[in-house]
This record gives sequence, structure tokens and C-alpha cells, in this order.
Amino acid sequence: MNTAMDGNAVLELRGLTVERGSRAVVRDVSIDIPAADITALLGPNGAGKSSLVLAVGGVLRPVGGSVRMNGRDLARQRPELIRRAGVAIVPEGRRLLPDLTVEDNIRVAAYSLSAEAAKTGRDRVLELFPELTRRLSAPARALSGGEQQMLVLAQALISAPRYLLIDELSLGLAPVVINRLLPTIREVAADGIGVLLIEQFAAVALGLATRAYILEGGRIRFSGPASDLRDQPELLRSAYLLRGSQDLPAAE
Repeated sequence: MNTAMDGNAVLELRGLTVERGSRAVVRDVSIDIPAADITALLGPNGAGKSSLVLAVGGVLRPVGGSVRMNGRDLARQRPELIRRAGVAIVPEGRRLLPDLTVEDNIRVAAYSLSAEAAKTGRDRVLELFPELTRRLSAPARALSGGEQQMLVLAQALISAPRYLLIDELSLGLAPVVINRLLPTIREVAADGIGVLLIEQFAAVALGLATRAYILEGGRIRFSGPASDLRDQPELLRSAYLLRGSQDLPAAE
């Protein structure tokens, strides 16, 4: 799944504005997601993080701004075209086809790929998540929460995207499962994929990320090195971001 991307490549969100129910929930947001790196997006519930991810993926239609990759604006394109261009999203909630097997969920995610690309992608995601190999014939609804998260990540990664946006990686998962997933996210980035990670545990996200943003009230309130937030937690400005951070070790 090596993307062989230019190390200077960046997915650029510029002035992105998203409305839901005629109310702006994301306001003039600009974020850079570099290739081969992990960027953290932090913020309290209702800050607009999930809406931002859905807008980048084409599920919601932005009312303003752009999403540029290699000079091409993907904003307001259909989801399948955005995915084909190389941007994959993992929405919050582990959206699987619960009555289909793990194998069939993987197959559905590869429907637009050539037979060769589908096989290559399948082999790679099962290498990343060997736990799924033992569960290929099981229905998705029978998987544990951790296995379901692995499956939705596998679905997003099978097409070898250039950028991956993950909404709430650890939501509802035990610490041991989260710590199992962290090296995989690092491996994905090391393989050339630019990752935007939305994460409820600030310590986990900041331990993985090079750069971080804080979104509050639909606006970017902080943009800078993740190390600044690690070293100066008062910059988080929100008790929500610190709540639970001590329950997990920082990513090693």
C-alpha cells in the first residue's frame, strides 16, 4: 500500500464552512493535512468535528471554502468521486453492513477497484489487522467493538487512499484495544498516507500527531505543533479535552 507520494503533498482545507439545519456548524476552517504524517483535531462535543469530516468526504455539502489536493478542488464532489481521488473517511459510529460477513464488508468496500487492486488491498488490510482473518466468515454484528473498528479502518484503507480522516478512533473501546490500534495508525502514516485523527483522549492524539488543531464553536481556536499542547496543557482551554486523558498512557 505504499503510496509513493511526494513528501511535500498536503490536503488543504481552506475557509471551509458547513451548515446543518440552516445553521453554520463549521465556520471558515482552514487545516493542512500533510502526507505521511498524523494531524490531530481536538475539540469538545458539538464543536463541528464530525461535520467537518463528513463535508470533506462529500456526505455533507460545504456552503463555502475548498478542499484541495494537487491543485484540484474536491469540495462539493460526490462521495465516490472524492474517494476515487484518494480521500477516505472513517465516520464516527462504525458504519458497517451488520448482517454481511467480514469478508463481504471488505468486498463491498473494494467494489470500484480492479480485481488486482482489490486483492492487493485485501492482502494489505489483513496484514494490518490479522485479527480479521480469523473472523472472515462472521457477520459484522458479531464482532467486538475493537474488531468492528478494525473492519471500518480496513474498508477505508483497501483502496490505498492518499489521505485518511478518522473520526473518534477510540470511542467506546477499552484501553488495551486502543493501544493495539495506535501502532497501526503510525504504520499507515509511515506508508505515505496523510492522517487526520479526531480523538476523545487528548494524550493519545497528541502522542501520535506532529501538528494539532483545536476546534471550538465551529472555528479553529489553536493551530500549532502537537508538542506545544503536550508541554503546555493549559493551551487546550477546555476541561473536556483533559477529561479522561489520564485514563490512558500517552502514545509511545
